[in-house]
Amino acid sequence: MDTTSGYGCWLRIVCVVLAFSAALFLGAIKAVLVGPIAGLILIMGNLGVILGLFPAHVGWTIFTVIKSSRFDAPLKVAILLALPALFVMWLALSIVGSVLVGVGYGFFTPWVSTFEAFRLDGDSVKFKHCVVDGTLGTVKGSCTVVRDFADCCYHSYPLYLKELREFTASDGVNTLRLIHVPACIIVAIVGLIVEVPLFTVIAVIKSPYLLFKGWFRLIHDLVSREGPFLETACIPIAGLAILLWPLVVISSILVAIFSSIFIGLYGSIVVFQERSFRRGIAFVIAMVAEFDEYTNDWLYLREGTILPKPGYRKKKVPSSAEISVREGYSNRGKTNSSSVLEAPAMLVPSLAHSRSVREAIQDVQMVQVWGQIMNSLELRGKELLDANVITPVDLCVWLKASNSNEAAVIGVGLPCYSLFQTLVTSIKSDTSGIMMFGGLEINSQNRPQDRLVDWFFHPVMVLKEQIRVLKLDEGEVKFLEKLILFGSDNQRKDSWNNGSLVPRDALRAAQIQGISRRMTGLVRSVTKLPTYRRRFRHVVKALAAHFKERDGSVLCSSTRSSMASSNDFV
Repeated sequence: MDTTSGYGCWLRIVCVVLAFSAALFLGAIKAVLVGPIAGLILIMGNLGVILGLFPAHVGWTIFTVIKSSRFDAPLKVAILLALPALFVMWLALSIVGSVLVGVGYGFFTPWVSTFEAFRLDGDSVKFKHCVVDGTLGTVKGSCTVVRDFADCCYHSYPLYLKELREFTASDGVNTLRLIHVPACIIVAIVGLIVEVPLFTVIAVIKSPYLLFKGWFRLIHDLVSREGPFLETACIPIAGLAILLWPLVVISSILVAIFSSIFIGLYGSIVVFQERSFRRGIAFVIAMVAEFDEYTNDWLYLREGTILPKPGYRKKKVPSSAEISVREGYSNRGKTNSSSVLEAPAMLVPSLAHSRSVREAIQDVQMVQVWGQIMNSLELRGKELLDANVITPVDLCVWLKASNSNEAAVIGVGLPCYSLFQTLVTSIKSDTSGIMMFGGLEINSQNRPQDRLVDWFFHPVMVLKEQIRVLKLDEGEVKFLEKLILFGSDNQRKDSWNNGSLVPRDALRAAQIQGISRRMTGLVRSVTKLPTYRRRFRHVVKALAAHFKERDGSVLCSSTRSSMASSNDFV
């Protein structure tokens, strides 16, 4: 009995090893065939966007700095003096980053896709996906990356600059004395000279610890069948992780070097905030100690650091102005009363015990969130389109506009309306989180553990609580729908007879308008995300196709001549 069981165990091991070797070989072939094509598309596409838009970026940025009322004259001088160096850094880092991302994405995506096919059920299905996955999909993915990057450079960046130009002096002006301009420049140079080599040295010295401790954790999970090795179908993927772990270590070093550049430059911001050259130098010294202490903490080395860590804050800076790249650090009990800013980290994956794959997939993934958001947008858009609240002219204007501000009804109003309906549904269902389209609930336990989600999840929860506390009646709900959909377009608001009632209480009306403004600001921030714009464009095209299917080829009888080109809608 024991002999048979042992024979079966060894047979399973041999089968896993053979399958792993076959997938490794097949993935290598696909990487060699597909990698150069996908990598070349991504590299050349991004380089075309970077170099093609560089003159426009320079002009837009200089014009914005001069035009903005947020900065006084000395601060504008300091920024203009720093812009040439920042432009050079942008070119260098974006070009190098595009090359690294192109090579990494093109060669490793087919490899990983081959191993992910082992998760599927059925031998024939596994074999088919091992051969097909990661080929055409990798090429399409590289095109998508270029598209999103272009959206970020052509749409999102000008929107940020426009908001900066529209900043009013009544909101507060950032001032700088001329005497501090040389101090900011000197501290920025000293920061680069000090931070880059010392961060590099610390990362290189501690990289062997990361290498061997990572291998130890993965091999321990393999032997004890824990974490990613708990599911037999995922053992090949985990085996690939063991082989590629040295690349993770190298990436950690590169990220540490990349982060040190911005941390060094941030010393000039400390000089500006503290109005002190000495505190700027203290920041540069303290960040090296912070980084050393942080890496010790992540790699389970000795507590603290032997490096000096002087205080550089005499007043607390608002959290929105802080650079925080070490999530959860304060939860480890490593707070520093004199240091508000935290050092950047190497790309150090957690070496703690891993969860199994089945435990991990219970969490809501970011792709699910995007899918639910877009499905809700399409549903709400069709409802408004069928009720003639929004028109095909609105869709056409958005498709032709360069940004959402030029087509606010579709670009901002429709997402606001969809978000509001989601929050109302969540309040009525009495859930602790957000009830998405299709009945998916996202709460603090199952939400995607992503930094980007953190920026939006908590503000949305605050909005939900504010709406719940107000206890809006039906007429007030309809009034808020008008506000968020049409914004300042009073003519469109008056023409939509949805049964709304303007609150007679001025305070209550102001509270509702405040929610409308906060929701609009939140949605405007989301519209700057490049992935969002690409996905939202598909929604708008689907709405246009829905209208054409419902009413035929006539898109808008009153503007037929201006919308004769139906290619804008398909």
